[in-house]
Amino acid sequence: LMEGKIEKIKKTTSICYGGELYFLDEPLFANDLITEDLVKGKVAQKGKIEGTAKIVRFVSDLDNVKEGDILITPMTLPSFIPAMNKAAAFVTDEGGLTCHAAIVAREMRKPCVIGTKNATKFFKDGDLIEVDGDRGIVKKLINKK
Repeated sequence: LMEGKIEKIKKTTSICYGGELYFLDEPLFANDLITEDLVKGKVAQKGKIEGTAKIVRFVSDLDNVKEGDILITPMTLPSFIPAMNKAAAFVTDEGGLTCHAAIVAREMRKPCVIGTKNATKFFKDGDLIEVDGDRGIVKKLINKK
């Protein structure tokens, strides 16, 4: 069992275990993937673009996606294609390199970051964000009030 407490020091996770102090370069928990203003995931399609976040949790939310928006969703389905055509980039909570969002992003040549775990919780509709598909980072620029 782990003893002691877990702390973050300069974006490094440290653990005290058995009286010894250990430092980890990688996050220990999924919540460590969120920093002050960004979420990390896997690169599915390279490219960098800014746009307005649109959170899509249900098929009924697809009509809210406008031309140039950034589609943020737990995962995409074939029924999302019309909204994906309008969106400038895609961000998903789930998925790997062969998931629907990744395949469609490569076909459409639109930036895509997948497997963020929590983008739909971190971002809000109307946030101005930057999708950096070259590094697998989605960054909040400002909140729309």
